[in-house]
Amino acid sequence: MSPFHSGFVAVVGRPNVGKSTLVNAMVGTKVSIVSPRPNTTRSQVRGVLNRPDAQVVFVDTPGLHKPKTALGQRMNESATSSLDDVDAVVALVEATGAVGPGDRMVLANSVTRVRAMARSAALTLELGGGDPAEVGRPTLMVVVNKIDKVGGDGVLGHLTGVSDVVAELDAGSGGDPVPVEYFPLSAATGEGVPGLVDALIARLPVGPQYYPDGMVTDVAEAFWVADLVREELLHRVADELPHSIACRVTEWEWPRVRCEILVERDSQKGIVIGKGGATLKEVGIAVRKQMEPGAYLELFVRVEKRWQQREDSLDRLGF
Repeated sequence: MSPFHSGFVAVVGRPNVGKSTLVNAMVGTKVSIVSPRPNTTRSQVRGVLNRPDAQVVFVDTPGLHKPKTALGQRMNESATSSLDDVDAVVALVEATGAVGPGDRMVLANSVTRVRAMARSAALTLELGGGDPAEVGRPTLMVVVNKIDKVGGDGVLGHLTGVSDVVAELDAGSGGDPVPVEYFPLSAATGEGVPGLVDALIARLPVGPQYYPDGMVTDVAEAFWVADLVREELLHRVADELPHSIACRVTEWEWPRVRCEILVERDSQKGIVIGKGGATLKEVGIAVRKQMEPGAYLELFVRVEKRWQQREDSLDRLGF
């Protein structure tokens, strides 16, 4: 009987590079909300891939960025802390643009983390001997995403540019070279995703099954519904509004679910509600279709000024 491989994989990158779309594609179902807006993911979300010979727990993370609010700072801290206590790191960059400062920060953090993982694995083997499969093979998986938007030459050129940056960061951080593999793919179309998943499983350690069969996420249902409400709003509101929206479920007495939508200004409240309540109605209909049949979803909009900057508000909202 072949050994069972398992582990936790952090999926990191700057905002809007496709982390959530990739996690959903690897798990095979929707576990993270997605939208064209940057910073859609605000906290860590775990998606679980179950196979007969393996279980992979993907940790979707907020995009690393230069924070302008207390919320942004907490999101960065959440993304950085995701690199702790994982067995592998997948770092995303886009095939559609040059490697920028945000990408370099992501790659530098990833190189540092994988080097520490490799040292720990080597020390474990040195002290205890045994099969290397028991500790896995820490490798930095660099994903060049959105290859469906560029031609073959563009992908090749970007792979070369990314590998040059990683080599530079690796050489500058000291120590043995970090094992790195590159995966050009499209999270949106699924092209190249199976190859990445297979490579990850092959490098994970032999380990236990962390979650029961059939479980695809450890996100609480109330959190999931609140995120669905925010996702549907992000597809319908103006560019300046997404960062000012927060959602939380305040009552859950099935089938009645009450979700509160926070905005920062009175003018934003009107935008979220829409003319004659049209926007809120559309959001409610779309979210109910993704909930268990029979759900009665109540949506309320409330103004809480500067909630992104207030530590008490962020604590209450769970950030």
